[in-house]
Amino acid sequence: MLNHQYLSMQGVRSMKKISYVSFREVNTLDWLKILNEPVLRRHLVEHDIFNETTINNWVKSKLDVDAREGCRVRAIYIDKELAGWCGIQPDDNGYELAIVLANLYWGTGISIFKTMMNWAKELGHHEVLFHLLDSRREYKALKKFANKINQSQLLNRHFVSYYISVDQWHKLQ
Repeated sequence: MLNHQYLSMQGVRSMKKISYVSFREVNTLDWLKILNEPVLRRHLVEHDIFNETTINNWVKSKLDVDAREGCRVRAIYIDKELAGWCGIQPDDNGYELAIVLANLYWGTGISIFKTMMNWAKELGHHEVLFHLLDSRREYKALKKFANKINQSQLLNRHFVSYYISVDQWHKLQ
């Protein structure tokens, strides 16, 4: 039985149950279908297709990040289906929010973002970054909450980076 933290949300189609689970509770091979999804890969930093060996290394790296102070990395289940992962992880400029969802679940990102902003406050962060590949559309809500927005380059990809004040975001909620 998985140890889930449940959050109800209005989702695409109907009410969804989102749960956040330690990577330790996920069958490692279940990640292959999501992380190798061609539509999703267009919005991620470039990497080789995962196989059994490389997915094990990737999961270990996420568990290592999760163990660091100020970080939290979780698998996301939506209606008991593995949908992706999210995390607060180190960044060259502080801490970044990462949300990676299978295409089927893209409409749930806002609820996941809100949960992560609560985590950021709980973990004592004053500012977090949210990097979106420049292939993604502009998000007006992110612009509204951002203290600063700039173009950045990470791993040979261009991103729009939003610097979000955790305290300001919570005041406006």
